Amino acid sequence: MKAQNTIQTIAWYITLIIIVVLMLAPILWMISTSLKPELDILSNEIHWIPERFTLENYQKVLDAHPILRWTWNSLFVAGVATLLTVTLDALAGYAFARMDFRGRDILFAIIVSMLFVPLQITVVPLFLAFAKMEITDTYLALILPIGANVTGVFLMRQFFLGIPSDLEDAARVDGASALRIWWSVVLPLARPALTTVAILTFLSTWNSFFWPLIATRSDAVRTLPVGIAQFLSVRPGLTQNVQAYGMSMAGAALAALPPIILFIILQRNFIKGISMTGLKG
Repeated sequence: MKAQNTIQTIAWYITLIIIVVLMLAPILWMISTSLKPELDILSNEIHWIPERFTLENYQKVLDAHPILRWTWNSLFVAGVATLLTVTLDALAGYAFARMDFRGRDILFAIIVSMLFVPLQITVVPLFLAFAKMEITDTYLALILPIGANVTGVFLMRQFFLGIPSDLEDAARVDGASALRIWWSVVLPLARPALTTVAILTFLSTWNSFFWPLIATRSDAVRTLPVGIAQFLSVRPGLTQNVQAYGMSMAGAALAALPPIILFIILQRNFIKGISMTGLKG
């Protein structure tokens, strides 16, 4: 029996190692490519470790494109959108989990059904509405569509359903209002769920490409993923655009850095929030 458990443990470790290697391979290749000269990248031979290390690609990215501006735009949009989404989702999730009002379940079912509506269907009417309000190519146009996230509402509701009602009853006896109970009693207990919603919102906003591509026209508000897509350069002696792979990989490496740092900092609360958000109710 002990030998069987040992074999199963070894098998699990081998499986996990394989999964980790498969997931890290694209990231390592991206970093490796960003540190190679362009001629080495176009070589038919594959070298995971660059034969000639260079930071030229990073220098070209910083010199040829306003990548710092794009990075700031992405950080600002993702940060404000995350704060707005967490606040609204926490309020809505608490209302659906703890308050009894007419049509609550039907309204919640309608909201959840919006998960099945693809973004592409809403892009045209959303753009026309923003164009009529003359707020396209602004931060507002990038933040407002993310403000209320259906997934976040669902996760917050499921988490709030697991909080004992005795805590709220004790606060009501002391004369606390519903908003006071939400702020002082419920939110401090919901840190794992709030962290989960925050990370999911930040990552989805940071990586968003389709809507920012349509809603922005200038570098003043253009986000990093849209900017990186423009890493096309005309090589000397060529009449057509050729992909600059080194610059593209350098830009992608810079774009991946903030989300990785955020996840490393908040991973404990993120994992706890996912594990504690059950499917109750």
